Amino acid sequence: MLVDFDSVFNQSSHTFSFGSPDILPMFSRGATPGKVKTWCYNEEDEDFTKDATFLDLWVLDRLKELFQNATTDATLDAQLRSSKVVFFLHLLGLDTTGHSYRPHSREYMNNIRVVDSLVQQTEILMNDFYNDQETSFVFTADHGMSVIGNHGDGDPDNTRTPLIAWGRGIRGPLPDSSPSSHDSYSRAWGLGHLFRRDVEQADLAALMASLLGIDWPVNSVGVLPDVDPTRPGYISPKLGDEALAQAALVNAKVILEQYTTKHELKKARTLFYKPFKALEGLDATSDKRHRITSLADIERFIETKDWNAARLASAQLIRTGLSGLHYLQTYERLLIRGIVTAAYIGWAAYASLYVFRPLDFAGSQKVSGTVIVHATAALTLVAFWALFALQHAPSTFYVMVRLRVTRKWSLWKMLAGVCLTVAILQAMVAAYTHRFIWSIGFALIGVVWPITWPRQKLKQFRLTVVVWAVLCLAAAIFPVLSVEKQESLPAILSGGCLVLLCGSLVASWVLEDVERQKGGASRHVLTFLFMIQAALIIAIMAITSSSVHSLQAKQGLPLVNQVLGWVILVVSSVLPFVSGAKHHTVFSKFLVYFLGFGPCFVILSISVEGLFYVAYSSVLATWVVVESIARNGVPRPMATGDERPKVYQFQPDDLRIALFFLFFVQVGFFGTGKFV
Repeated sequence: MLVDFDSVFNQSSHTFSFGSPDILPMFSRGATPGKVKTWCYNEEDEDFTKDATFLDLWVLDRLKELFQNATTDATLDAQLRSSKVVFFLHLLGLDTTGHSYRPHSREYMNNIRVVDSLVQQTEILMNDFYNDQETSFVFTADHGMSVIGNHGDGDPDNTRTPLIAWGRGIRGPLPDSSPSSHDSYSRAWGLGHLFRRDVEQADLAALMASLLGIDWPVNSVGVLPDVDPTRPGYISPKLGDEALAQAALVNAKVILEQYTTKHELKKARTLFYKPFKALEGLDATSDKRHRITSLADIERFIETKDWNAARLASAQLIRTGLSGLHYLQTYERLLIRGIVTAAYIGWAAYASLYVFRPLDFAGSQKVSGTVIVHATAALTLVAFWALFALQHAPSTFYVMVRLRVTRKWSLWKMLAGVCLTVAILQAMVAAYTHRFIWSIGFALIGVVWPITWPRQKLKQFRLTVVVWAVLCLAAAIFPVLSVEKQESLPAILSGGCLVLLCGSLVASWVLEDVERQKGGASRHVLTFLFMIQAALIIAIMAITSSSVHSLQAKQGLPLVNQVLGWVILVVSSVLPFVSGAKHHTVFSKFLVYFLGFGPCFVILSISVEGLFYVAYSSVLATWVVVESIARNGVPRPMATGDERPKVYQFQPDDLRIALFFLFFVQVGFFGTGKFV
C-alpha cells in the first residue's frame, strides 16, 4: 500500500526520476501533479535469475535520452535548466544481484564495477549538459546487506549504508581527527587518513534541502550535519557562517513545529495529559514556555551575528525537540504494553479452552460456569472503549482490547500461574535475539516436564515418554543452527525424502486406525489421497532439483518449472482442506496436512527447513498423545459426542497447555531463523 508523504522531490521545482516501478511511484504519488516525473522499466525486468546490471544500464540510457530530447524540446530544456532541480537515479541492480548471488560473489563485484562506471558517466553527462559546475551529487543507499544477501535479519551490515557527497556546496575531504574517526570496520578501506563523518539516514533530507535551497519536507526529523559547530559537517565553508546559522535555525523550527502540533493534539484528546517538561515548562525569568524562549534566544544570537552560539543553541533545541517527539510518540506505551500483555494472557486462556480443547480430555467430570466473570469482562470492555472514545484513540485499540477481555478464568486460582506465565513470556521475548532459549524450551518440555508425572504413569508409558523426549531434543537442534544458511540441494532433497519416509511409516498405522473407526471404504479413499500427496512431493523434488541446476548454470528459471511448481504448490496446499472430513480420524487429518504442506518445504527451502518441518510436525503430533496421557492416562482423547461436558471449568494445568501452544507457535515462526 502506498501512503502519501512529502519529500525533497515534492519541494523541488522539477524532479526527474529513473528506476524501479516499486520505488518511484512512492514519490510521485501525492506530490504536486507534474512535478515528479518518473521513467520505470517493466516489473518483469526485475528478474532475479538474470544479469541485473541491465537494470542499472537502463537507467543511464534513459538519462542520456532525456538530455538528448532536451536539444529539440524547448519546454523540457527550460525545465532542466531551472533552479532547484533534482535527478533521482534508482539503481536496483546491486540489490537484485546481492539477493541472487550474495555480496561477496563474482557477480556482485562485477555489478559494483558497472555502478562505478555509471556514476562517472552520470557526472560527465551532467557537466556536459550544464557546463556550470552548479550540480551537487549525493550517492547513498536505502539499506545495506548481510553476507547471505538479506537486509532484514538483524545483521549490522543491514543498516550500514554509504554516503558520498561532492559538487557545489559540498566541502572537500578533511584530514582524520585525533582520536581517529575510524573503527575496525572502516580501517580496511584504506581511507584512514581522511575524516569519517557518519549521519543518520533521516539527515539526508535536511542536507539535500539545504543544498537546493528549498522548503524542508513536512515531518522531516533529519538534522543537518552542520548544525553542531563542534563537528565537521558536509556544507562547504564558502557559504559562510551566517548561512549555516540560518540553516540550523530552520532545522530547529521544523522539528519544533512537529512537536508543537503533536503536543496540541495529544493535549486535546488525552485524559490527565502530562506535557513534556523540557519544552512546556515555564522559564523562570520570562514566564514563557521553554520552547518559545529557546527559539527567541537563537534568533537573538543571529541578530547579534553570534553565529557559533546560534548553531549551538539550535543543536540543543533540536535534541530537546526530538526527545519531545519521542515522548509523544511513546506516550501511550504503557497502555499498549498492558493491552499486549493481556493479549498473550487472554490468548493463552482462549487457546487452552478452545484451541487445544481440554474438553476432549475431561471425561465425565462435573463442571460449571460463572456469570460474575462474564459481567466483569463486559464491564472492563466497556470501560476501555469509553476511555478510547474520549481520547480519540485509533480503531485498532478497540479491536485489540475486544479480543483480550472476553475470555473467562478464575483469577484468584490462577494468580501464581499468571506470574509464571509472564516470566515465560519474557523468556520467549528474549529468545527472539538469544535463539538458544528456544532449544532450552524444547528440553524443558520434552525432558523435564514428564519427570513431574506420577511414577506409575511414567513407568506405564515409558516408551511414549522416551519418544517424546527424543523428538523434542531433535527439534531443539534447529534453533541453535546458524541463520546464515548456504543453499544446499542435498539438504533440500533430504527434507523431502524424510517427509516421504515419515509419511509412509505413519500412514500404515493411521490407515489401520481409520479402517477400525470409519470402515474399509474410508481407508481406500485415504490411501488414494496419500498416494497422490506422495507423488506431488516427488514431483516437486524433481522440479526443484532441475531449477537449482538451471539457475546455477545461469540459464534462468525454465517456464515449465515455474508453471508446474505453482500448480503443485497450489494443489498440494488445497488438498487437505477439500478432502472429505467424514473419512478422517484425528491423526489421519494430521497426516494429510503434513503431506499436503510437504511440497512447500521443498520448493521454498534453501537448506534444512524441510528437516525442521519433519521434526516440528512430529513433536506436535506426539504432543496430542502425550497430553492425553498426562490428562487422562490414555494415549487418545476419551470424551466424545454426548459424553463431553457442555461447559468447562478453567484449571491451572490449562495454562500450561496454552503456554506450550504459544511456544510451538513461536518456534514455528522462528525455529530456523525465518518464518516457517
